[in-house]
Amino acid sequence: MRIDITGRHVDVTPALRQLVERRLSRVERLLNDSAVSATAILTLEKYRHRTEILVHARGDKTLRGLGEGNAWTLSVRQATEKVEQQVKKVKGKWTERKRSDTRRRTARPPGSDGTGRASRAEAIERETASPRVIRASRYAVKPMSVEDAALRMEETAEAFIVFRNPESESVSIVYRRKDGNLGLIEPD
Repeated sequence: MRIDITGRHVDVTPALRQLVERRLSRVERLLNDSAVSATAILTLEKYRHRTEILVHARGDKTLRGLGEGNAWTLSVRQATEKVEQQVKKVKGKWTERKRSDTRRRTARPPGSDGTGRASRAEAIERETASPRVIRASRYAVKPMSVEDAALRMEETAEAFIVFRNPESESVSIVYRRKDGNLGLIEPD
């Protein structure tokens, strides 16, 4: 992100530049790669320190924060906090729009536009709509026989049990089938 700092009635010292850049780095981190540029205008009017921060983000979004105080740290903090609030709001709208787009999509066969061929946009949509891993958890793999795993499945309400079979020295899975029986998955 490009940062322009302008001082009105004040010399922009390296310490002041570092303060503004440090506070804007947090805004940049919140926006990921969406921040294009930022402009900070520092104005000194008698005892009043004013900071105006303009951040330009993707999608023609302009975020503006104005802070006033009797010290630069205070006014810069106020301005960046206002911009951060706007960033959170805009980012929430972006994620909500992504969620609603995936909900509205319907499964269509390739070439549903009548030409018999899938368009480039449909191909990209199929690639990006691949399933995601929602929650991954660690599971302890204990050594037990197939019979022990079946007994444990009967005792508990678990959907599957991953275990190490001591006879074959391989990891196996016992799972509950839809018909109520138990299934066994063993590697070759």
